[in-house]
Order: sequence, then structure tokens, then C-alpha cells
Amino acid sequence: MNQFIYQLRPTRVEMLSEGPDEQEALAIEEHFHYLQRLNEDKLVLMAGRTLTQDESTFGIVILEVDSESSATAIMQKDPAVAKGVMKAVLYPFRVAFWSERECSINSAT
Repeated sequence: MNQFIYQLRPTRVEMLSEGPDEQEALAIEEHFHYLQRLNEDKLVLMAGRTLTQDESTFGIVILEVDSESSATAIMQKDPAVAKGVMKAVLYPFRVAFWSERECSINSAT
């Protein structure tokens, strides 16, 4: 298996400070559920975002899949990407360290 990371950035930065419009909100909700399913299928190692609310904001998704073409397909099918709410860039990646300790996770969308 190979690891890849895709970085997500909002296409409309104002969405972060002004709030999403109806289409953006729907795409973000679908994006969350999409990643949740991929996590349950053991394809997503980790996903999250920065807590900034400006142009520096980004999210990441770390995948473990068989090929770059699989990673690309997953990224392109992400509802936030497919619906143009976020731009995504894929990179080959390798996790160097992984902590086995418990992590507090806030699953707010």
C-alpha cells in the first residue's frame, strides 16, 4: 500500500468568515460523510483542518491506497472538490511517526 496526502483549500475564502451559502454547506456536509465512510473502509489514515478563518486555512486527508490513480480518484470524488467548494492538490506521502497514544478528537464539522 502507498500513502498520499491531499491538501484542501476553500475556493471562496469568505465562506470561512461569512459562513457558507446553501450549496457550500451541503457540499461540506457531504465531504464530511464521504471522509467518514473512507475512514470506516480503512482508506483514510487521518483527516483534519486548521482552525484559522482566513486565506491560510487548509485541510488535509492522508490516504493509504494501492496507487496514485486510486488516490486521485478518491480526491476527485470528494464532494467538496467535485462541487468546486474546495481546491485539492495530491502529493505522495509517507508517515514517519505514528503515536499509539489516545487522541482527543473534536468531530465538529
